[in-house]
Amino acid sequence: MGTGKRLLAINPGHELAPLRRVPRARFAAAFGVAALSDFFSMWIDFALPLPWLLDLGTAGLLFLILGRRWALLPGLVGEAIPGVGVFPVWIFVVLSIIVHDEIKMHRR
Repeated sequence: MGTGKRLLAINPGHELAPLRRVPRARFAAAFGVAALSDFFSMWIDFALPLPWLLDLGTAGLLFLILGRRWALLPGLVGEAIPGVGVFPVWIFVVLSIIVHDEIKMHRR
């Protein structure tokens, strides 16, 4: 037990579910949506309802492109905080999803 290896107990009748990988084209589309959203959010930051609509639309589009990802919620919350919109939050969210998926793939 002191070897540092992890043991995994699997029931004989069950197998691990395969990890679905998002195609690179979808990641590219998500990155494009995030980049456009962050670009436009710099210019409409002071017209109050417009940034909210842009962020909700961006979250909806990324939800459709990338699927159900909890990582989209902190991006939406981050964009709602005044002053945080200066940073490219949506680009960071998409990059974090890409990195997380790559880490998951290499662990299996």
